[in-house]
Amino acid sequence: MAARRPLLRVLGLHGYRQNERVFRERTGALRKLLRGRMELVCVSAPLLILGPETQAEELDPQPDEPRGWWFSNPQLQTFDALEETDSCQGLEDTLALLGQVFAEQGPFDGVLGFSQGAALGAILCALKQRGDSRFPFHFAILVAGFKSRSVEHQGYYQDLISVPTLHVYGKVDLVIPGDMSQKLASCFREPVILTHQGGHFLPASAAQKNIYCQFLDTFLK
Repeated sequence: MAARRPLLRVLGLHGYRQNERVFRERTGALRKLLRGRMELVCVSAPLLILGPETQAEELDPQPDEPRGWWFSNPQLQTFDALEETDSCQGLEDTLALLGQVFAEQGPFDGVLGFSQGAALGAILCALKQRGDSRFPFHFAILVAGFKSRSVEHQGYYQDLISVPTLHVYGKVDLVIPGDMSQKLASCFREPVILTHQGGHFLPASAAQKNIYCQFLDTFLK
């Protein structure tokens, strides 16, 4: 009888105004699609969003404890992926939290990020390439990702990133347009691209399964 292969442990990074619970619900179809290959461990961002928002990356109008990974507007404590800013707030708190998660809940084989979580995943890849020992992982799946437009973050994109990545985006995404995801993918040395015909969500149909599985099977021992 063949030995059962181990699951890949993947850290899930939710979108802005989501949290661990919401992201686990939103990834249900994807987790089912990739059953037998991937175990997803979700974590909530450290920043609690207190006020109303104009841009949300989640379907519930009033999610319990909406959270974010950083704010593009420190004064209002809000985030907009399209906002170009000289400064931001919260990323260092986020990196400290994730360093603790890696130390206490790891090891993780990879990270899976959605929207702001995908932008964060790309930053983790850049830090890993620089030798940051807090984040030992092997790959990233970045769904509806984008480059942060904060001036403080531009250094993360100066050098091509060699961490293996799968970039997933929808052709009719109205929250994070596809060209923003393409620009993020161009920051990586050999990105794998998966497009779908939908909008701002994690695709999990049979049409995408082969690409997901081919990418993950590279890392299964």
